[in-house]
Parts: sequence; structure tokens; C-alpha cells
Amino acid sequence: MKAFARLLEALVTTPSRNAKLTLLTEYFRNQPDPDRGWALACIAGSLDMRNVTGSTLRTMAEGRVDPVLFRMSYDYVGDLAETVALIWPAPIESPESAPLRLSSVVETLAGATRPQAIRHLTEWLDRLGPSERLALLKLATGGLRVGVSERLAKTALAAMRDEDDTLSRIEEMWHGLEPPYIPLLQWLEGRTSAPQVDLTHAFRPMMLAHPLDNGLYSVEERRERLHESDDSDRITAERLSARMDPAEYSAEWKWDGIRVQAVSLQGERRLYTRMGEEISGSFPDVVAAMAFEGVVDGELLVVKDGGGGGGGTVAPFADLQKRLGRKSPGPKILRDAPGHIRLYDLLHDGEEDTRALPFGARRARLDDWFVRQPVSGRIDLSPVIPFETWHALSSIRATARDTGQEGLMLKRLDAPYVGGRPTGPWWKWKRAPLTADCVMMYAQRGHGKRSSFYSDYTFGAWREGTHGTELTPVGKAYSGFTDDELKRLDKWVRDNTTDRYGPVRAVKFDLVLEVNFDAVQRSTRHKSGIAMRFPRIKRIRWDKPAHEADRVEALEEMIPVE
Repeated sequence: MKAFARLLEALVTTPSRNAKLTLLTEYFRNQPDPDRGWALACIAGSLDMRNVTGSTLRTMAEGRVDPVLFRMSYDYVGDLAETVALIWPAPIESPESAPLRLSSVVETLAGATRPQAIRHLTEWLDRLGPSERLALLKLATGGLRVGVSERLAKTALAAMRDEDDTLSRIEEMWHGLEPPYIPLLQWLEGRTSAPQVDLTHAFRPMMLAHPLDNGLYSVEERRERLHESDDSDRITAERLSARMDPAEYSAEWKWDGIRVQAVSLQGERRLYTRMGEEISGSFPDVVAAMAFEGVVDGELLVVKDGGGGGGGTVAPFADLQKRLGRKSPGPKILRDAPGHIRLYDLLHDGEEDTRALPFGARRARLDDWFVRQPVSGRIDLSPVIPFETWHALSSIRATARDTGQEGLMLKRLDAPYVGGRPTGPWWKWKRAPLTADCVMMYAQRGHGKRSSFYSDYTFGAWREGTHGTELTPVGKAYSGFTDDELKRLDKWVRDNTTDRYGPVRAVKFDLVLEVNFDAVQRSTRHKSGIAMRFPRIKRIRWDKPAHEADRVEALEEMIPVE
């Protein structure tokens, strides 16, 4: 555990991507099997410890220290695992105790019941110092927060083998491997041949797009929200015209669903999310419609009144949400929210791999392939949008919200299909955000480097209640402000606290936050009856009186008409 604890500490305090890569690569090279494989699984997010929850840690800690002291310490530190690691009594000296190995922890917890997991964790915490205790608890709960993505971990692995195609080969075989990845790691060291994985029905790493704003606006301009200003459409079109030739790109709608990959080969059918999670059981109606031979990339939607036969209507994302996570949907939900795939790309034409072809050729193949396949009405093609200038396409994009689209996708016609998020080939040009003035109601401590700041804000809008005008929560945001603004917000929260609930503070209803968000939808989980999608702080309205903030009725008017 010591080496793993040192790695996590170093990753948390290292902002540089290249430095993180070096730390990870050295760890994977120098640590033994299976410890390094379990560490990889933990960092990449493929390890799930279901027996250990936040309430479990809280109960354990309050059994060892004064509960009042623990709650006060948690309020100060802001991170539960870190609080437990720091406040746990000093280790019990035991010269007979062998060093605790990461593999022992994982393998023991994997087969433990909840009471057994609590007993094991308590014994281990008694043997370890604060740094190792924190690593143990982060491992057990799965909440690492060390600034490392699955892609970065794979890139670090690829550095172990000095060949240009190593990363792409790791991506291709990844979903056919399981922790602790011993065959993979030994191949990377040159000790064995590459793992033999049957990829026929496996997930193919999906190609992802960068936000167009990231390619056209500097970091400073994005901090100033220039890309979301009233004049942003004109500025974006002008910058596109100066930097990119429209003849080199294809455009299509960015549909408001979830990206999926549909595999139907040799009589077997599988449906995957963009992260490789199989969801075939959740969408039996879609799988039944996959009467084709090939692998396709598309958008999973709910389409009502006719499916893909030409008369169907794409339902709001909220309808799709009702089906996500249901392992065995019943007849009513299948009838009320029928699944549908709108196709973007062809990865395999039958068993022929087409990913190396340029997008223009793949799209032509997709059109021809679709005509030849006996698919049902639950599958159709996403249309290509013809355009000649970026200004003309900008005008088309301006209609996205009216037609229920998220925006546009721009794809270079000469780009092959490459797993991951390469810069340049694909851009997503999302529709302009909606905006509302809301009032801060609650503030919660953040995590990681923000654990000492109140950085997560719940805000509300006005409405008429039983006893007159009242505020009701409509959203929560923790991004969109600078570090200097965060310091000022944190001080304001501390100076205007009216009540405390653990790491959460209620505040005076005095501060207006101008909030950008993608959409509003009905929600039975919120007292207001509505919920914002992807809210973020646009501006802090220190100058605006709270009573001038928006009302719930104004937000309700933004809900798309079904």
C-alpha cells in the first residue's frame, strides 16, 4: 500500500499532464503483479468496491473518536475519506505485521460482506499511517479524484512499449481484458506476446469530438465567457471562416440522446454505450431491430409515433432518461418510450473493418450499406446537412433549439475513425445556452484542491408558495468562476451563513448568480418540479437585488413542448 499511497499523493499534487504520465509509467514498470494491475483498475475506474459507502466510513469513524469532534473535523476538511484518514487513532505497533499489499486489500474486499468489509477496514486502518489510510479509503470507496482519466492511464501504459501503435492496440483490446491485467502488462514489458482477445463482438473504442469553442477561443476568452456572449455566433463564424475550409468538412445534427455502438455479427447482437458498457438488456426493442451485419456508431434516442419510418418524433432527453439504468424494462416503458438508433458512422461493413477509410468514404458506405440491410423502423440515418459557408451553417445552428437538437457536429471528410478524442477531426458546435438569474440558497465544500472552499452552489428561483413568495431550488453548479471569484464567494458564504448541515451551509437569500444551462426539463425529484441540464455559473451578480431574480414560471416556459 505504501507505493500506491505515494503514487496517489504525487498525482494529486502534480498539475502537469506529462508529469502525471511519468509517475504512472514508472509505477507500472516498477511494481509487482498483481498489485500494479489492481492499481490500474482503480485509477481507470474499472474497479468497483460495492461494500464500502460514505455512511460506512462515517459509522466506523464515529465508533473510534468523539462523534462531535468528527463532524466538526469533517466540516473543516470537507472530504470524508481524508477526514477519517487524519482523525483515526495512531497505528498500533505490531512488529509481526507484514506490509499490507494492495492486491490483498482488493481480493479480500471483493469477497467480503458489508460487516466483513467493515471489520477488515478497521483492522487495516489500525496498522497504517495517515497517507496509507487515505489511499486505502479512496481505493475502497472508488473516489480517487487524482486528475487521471482512463485515457491518460492507457497512455502511460503505452509508454512502457516503444512502438507507435501501442496505444491504439491497448484501446482495441481493453474491453476484452479484466483486472488485474497481468497478460497486458507482461506484453507491454516484452515478456509475452499480445493477449489474445476475441474482438468480433467486443466494443470498439469510439471517436469523440472536442468542443468547437476550445479550438477557436483561448483559455482566457473562455474564462471571460466570450464564446457564450451575445455576439458569439458572429465571432465564431468569422473565426471558422478564417481558419477552416468548409469544403473540407461535413455537418450533421448533434442529437440529444446518448452515443451508442451497435454490433451485429455472426448471429450475435450487442449494444454498448460510448464507454463500453453493454446495455443490450436495457433496450431489447433496439436489439430486436438490429437485423444487420456490421458495426455502427449512432445516437440512442426515444422516437415516438412511427419510429424511423419517417413520421416519428424525437422525444426530449428526459424520456430517454426513464429507460437508462433499467436492466429489464417492462411492457409499459417499452411502449411509452420506444428506443431508436440514429446512425452516424459505419465501423464494419459486415466483417470488413472500415475505420481506416476517410469519413467521406465511410459516410458513402453507410448510405449504401443501410439500403442493403433488412433493418426495421427503429433504426435510421442521421442526415448530412448541406452548406457552403460557415455563416450559412451558423444560421442553421440557430434553429437547433427549436427543432430539439443539441447543436451541430463538424467532421473532416478526410479523417479516419480513431478511438479517443484526437484534436482536429471532429468538433461539436453546441447550441447557445439558456440563461437565468437565480439566488444562492446553499453552499457545499468541494473536493480535492477545493476541499477547503465552499464551491458547490445550490440556487433557486422565486414562486408563490403557501405563505407567500418563496425560493425553491432549481439547480446546482460548481464551475464557471475563476479562482479569485471562488475566494470571494467562499468568504461571502462564511459571512452570510444562516445554518449548517455538516459540510453544507444555508446562506442569506441575497446573492444572485447568472446561470447558463443547456435545457430545462420536468422533474418529480425536485420540489420546484423542474431541473436544469448542465448548469454552470456565467456571472456573479453582486450588483443585482435578489428579489429581481427569475421566477420558476419563466423557467417552465423554457421546457420544450412535446
